[in-house]
Amino acid sequence: MRLAFITSLLPSKLPDTGFEIANACVLAALKDAGIEVIQFGFLRNTEQVQVTADQILLDKIVIENAIASRWQKLRWLLSSLMRGLPVISTKLAAFGEDNLIRIVDQHGPFDAYVLNSAPIAGAFPRMMKRKPSILLAHNVEHLSARENAMTTTGFTSRLYAREARLLQAIEQAAIDQCRFVWCFSEEDRQGFGINIDARSAVLPLLIPNQTIPQSSEIAYDVGLIGTWTWQPNLVGLKWFTEEVAPLLPDDIKIGIAGRLPEGFQIAAGNIDVLGRVPDAAAFVGSSRVIALASRTGTGIQLKTIETLQAGKAAVATPSSVRGLGALPETCLVAENATDFAAALVKLVRDIRSGRTSASNSEGFIQQRKNGMTQAIKAGLDALKK
Repeated sequence: MRLAFITSLLPSKLPDTGFEIANACVLAALKDAGIEVIQFGFLRNTEQVQVTADQILLDKIVIENAIASRWQKLRWLLSSLMRGLPVISTKLAAFGEDNLIRIVDQHGPFDAYVLNSAPIAGAFPRMMKRKPSILLAHNVEHLSARENAMTTTGFTSRLYAREARLLQAIEQAAIDQCRFVWCFSEEDRQGFGINIDARSAVLPLLIPNQTIPQSSEIAYDVGLIGTWTWQPNLVGLKWFTEEVAPLLPDDIKIGIAGRLPEGFQIAAGNIDVLGRVPDAAAFVGSSRVIALASRTGTGIQLKTIETLQAGKAAVATPSSVRGLGALPETCLVAENATDFAAALVKLVRDIRSGRTSASNSEGFIQQRKNGMTQAIKAGLDALKK
């Protein structure tokens, strides 16, 4: 079988965002299943990388709000209003669906398409009618947008509410037209609001080729890492820095890695704000405990999987471990700030004293490998019907 994988961003050789890591996981699983996959997508206009033989670069674009100019954001909004599309789909639709069809056909033939997220389906709706297709749903996008509307105010809140309405219609249309839907959590599968059990499966992600060094030099007692410019992640970071961190003793040193929104300030003497780090794995390895502080959003939390796959000790909110099922003993779950802080203090002191060490993650890994194989097969079988 030969698949065209149509995506917003082509995975880089060293993926560092949750979206890119998830894509790399799925592509690796398809390769393991013996499927030939050609990827069609974009790169950030700032990236200077060579695409691989199985990647077709459509264009270099600005896609992230965090680095876009005010003029660019206004152009996106005006185009969104004219097209009747959510802004996230408008950014991609500007390339032109006729252009995409022409380029895909040039590299065909293909047996089927994988549409990598609902915004892709919204930007290029005719693709689903050309070939049997699978929707790879990273999140229930309309629920994420609705949560963003609830955690912001004014014009931004109204814009997110509009995104939610449009995304819900796009998701419904994509689910109706695609042969199969791959989700990353059972909660997401049910969150679409319709019975798609017979035409869907949950992909239990693992990070391909992951190596987290267990550093002999611990830099931080508690580490947080993420793309904080993404609104759901930022909500969790604000909660941690404003409500959890003030409850921690001064002798617990905290490191925060990852790109932050412009102007975001953290005022605490025991917190180091590192920005985007050159080696995310090294940062995780040099932290005694990883804090997984997600409060909103849908989909799976890739940083949670990275942490547990590496056998690292962690304290997580319920949102951070959604869809994971059984957890290692060294992953404590706490919902409110007081319990979260207490769990961090306990794990840090237990690890310092030697009472707790890294967990054996082999069972966690094997369970997810088996589930991934079954879910990939179910989707591929649906394409053959």
